[in-house]
Amino acid sequence: MAFWVNFGLFLGFILIVLFLFDLIDKQGRLFRAMKKFPGPPVRPIIGSLDEIMFMNQATTFQWARRWAKRYQASYRFWLNSSIFVLNVIRVREVEPLLSSTKNIDKSRFYQFLHPLLGLGLLNSGGSKWLHRRRILTPTFHFNILNGFHRTFVEECELLVGTLDEHAASGKATALQPVMSRFTLSTICETSMGVKMASMAGADEYRKKLYEIGEILVHRLMRPWLISDFVCKITGYQAVLRKLLLPVHAFTTGIINQRRELFQRNPETFDDLTADENVYTNTKKRYAMLDSLLQAEQDQLIDADGVREEVDTFTFEGHDTTASALVFIFFQLAREQTVQEHIFNEIHALYDRKPQADKSFRPQDYAELKFMDRALKECLRLWPPVTFISRAITDDIVLADGALLPAGCVANVHIFDLHRDPEQFPDPERFDPDRFLPESVDKRNPYAYVPFSAGPRNCIGQKYAMMELKVVVVHTLLRFRVLPVTRLEEINFVADLVLRSTNPIEVRFERR
Repeated sequence: MAFWVNFGLFLGFILIVLFLFDLIDKQGRLFRAMKKFPGPPVRPIIGSLDEIMFMNQATTFQWARRWAKRYQASYRFWLNSSIFVLNVIRVREVEPLLSSTKNIDKSRFYQFLHPLLGLGLLNSGGSKWLHRRRILTPTFHFNILNGFHRTFVEECELLVGTLDEHAASGKATALQPVMSRFTLSTICETSMGVKMASMAGADEYRKKLYEIGEILVHRLMRPWLISDFVCKITGYQAVLRKLLLPVHAFTTGIINQRRELFQRNPETFDDLTADENVYTNTKKRYAMLDSLLQAEQDQLIDADGVREEVDTFTFEGHDTTASALVFIFFQLAREQTVQEHIFNEIHALYDRKPQADKSFRPQDYAELKFMDRALKECLRLWPPVTFISRAITDDIVLADGALLPAGCVANVHIFDLHRDPEQFPDPERFDPDRFLPESVDKRNPYAYVPFSAGPRNCIGQKYAMMELKVVVVHTLLRFRVLPVTRLEEINFVADLVLRSTNPIEVRFERR
């Protein structure tokens, strides 16, 4: 009996301490700043925690969309002064945030990606991020991207061969596995300099990424799992470590294969960036990994740094682009008139080419104006990365006097930002003309950020856009894309990229 009395007194004492802490906490500047923004009720001690407890991937995605529609403005989520999140969905906050040269560090939520990606270009901050960006920026030189074009076309021919088999059978094509296999193959060959066919474990790599994403989102929505110690004693860390083994084995194999070639033939890699022809030479193929290995040799980066960037670019360079392709073909299947317009534009360009050489060149895609607008509209509706998160390290004062205070986290929900009716009237309607020059000039440039914006924009966005255009051109020349999966059938989930739990299918019909 005495035990339970003492235990009750102890619990009462803890509750009083928590209540007093909460009371004092809400007298601070963070809470005062928070009250300028709408959001769910803030309760004693638990804040708004009850709104997100025990959510899964699907309900998390739905929750974010529901709150955006409810508040029609950027909204806050408060647990306490150490976990104060502003969910940004409007340009008035996005522009000063993303354009800032001070608030460039990723938020604490990215620590959940550290076991997967380490502290590479995506996750790092400060001087380390700037140093890595300087090493990697030359690898996306215009001439290098042009050199990648040939690989994109070669891989696309293999993709088209697969789609042709599907077309011959008359069966629907589940887009995710097909596009993911294609983009992983292209990132391996272009950026890493190895052929995926020579690597074991590619399918296992892709499969484990999905499972890792599920665990990371699960942890993100449960504040008590922020602690690595709690994660360890509850078993999450052990499960994650097991999933990471084949993922890191795959990327380690990539590094080892290219490093062996680098060490065996060092003269092949000497002064690569000094010779423009190296980017398009048929015998030499430049890869991003070559820059990292050269930087390692020059002691500008260590072996762990090489691994971090290979992990980052292998993941980012294939998963995001695969997601984009899935939703591009899904949307074009729904928009037959738009699809036919794109086909006619491509075919007109094809017909203008001399009979002796009908192949497309990198500069040709600039002529496909309507296709460019249609792809941008697809990325507006279906951004592959639905949100990014920043740590606010310096106060941001908005035009109306509202404050984004240092110490809070700002989550930019790109999915909802792209549906702001003030910037995109009738936002759910697919309309490529939103990206006519005169329409773009009237719109805030930070209203459309599928590749982020500002100092920390996506370093590979030109690479991604070229890859998307190559695939769409070569696919639509051969096939008509017909709808199978309806929009209302898609079960969107919160994940590392925009994804559905059920297959998104279309049917490819030979032209």
